[in-house]
Amino acid sequence: MKSLTIIATLTVFFCMQSCAQKSEKAPQEVLSAFSTKFPEATKVKWEMEKKGEWEAEFKLNGKEYSANFSVNGDWLETEYSIKESEIPANIRAILDQNFSNYEADEVEIAESPSGSSYEMGIEVGDEEFEVIIDSSGNLTREKEVEEKDKD
Repeated sequence: MKSLTIIATLTVFFCMQSCAQKSEKAPQEVLSAFSTKFPEATKVKWEMEKKGEWEAEFKLNGKEYSANFSVNGDWLETEYSIKESEIPANIRAILDQNFSNYEADEVEIAESPSGSSYEMGIEVGDEEFEVIIDSSGNLTREKEVEEKDKD
């Protein structure tokens, strides 16, 4: 009886271990599309972003990137961070026009088949916004970020 309990315990343990491990391997179509689009990428890590979409996190030219692909290998989007000082003048002018005395935080460039945009957090005094501006300088989305409770 004791050996049966040990065997059952070990079986449950190994089953739980195998379920807990992520064995996320993107489909071959996705891997091929990624290699074609980003042949110089290094340190690539894959995970399923959501059903039908894979995300690769990788390094390219010294920067950290993420790229999303459909399960069929269609490229959906690439994002990478830039410094506030790298925001182009036309984008900075739109920010200056819409936000006074702001600080930009977590500035990212998002590229997709429909074009590119600049996504960032903006602080104006005690208010925080998430802003998306397309490469032509059009403010495409602006929403106030709700403050978290400060307990």
